[in-house]
Amino acid sequence: MTTFDDREKAFEAKFAHDEEMRFKAEVRANKLLGEWAAAELGLSGQEAVDYVKTVINSDFEEAGDEDVIRKVTADMQGNTPSDVIRAKRRECVILAKQQLTGEA
Repeated sequence: MTTFDDREKAFEAKFAHDEEMRFKAEVRANKLLGEWAAAELGLSGQEAVDYVKTVINSDFEEAGDEDVIRKVTADMQGNTPSDVIRAKRRECVILAKQQLTGEA
């Protein structure tokens, strides 16, 4: 193998790792947002667990996080504006990345 081939494989491996970490951070952020929303909705126990799963699954409807924001906004029935939910999700993304890298 040449040095070029080694570098190419290293870049491919790094790209795959970065994409996996990005996906894990997005899922974890959605979980954290779902936990926050469940608490805001007064859900607890199995109801809260089930709700968090629906928030996580809502992210697979379309690319980006708008599907999650829409779902949580609708569930809050207008009691919490979508810009507050977006800000909370940004906080969740930061926290999720910290948790995954062990910086929390």
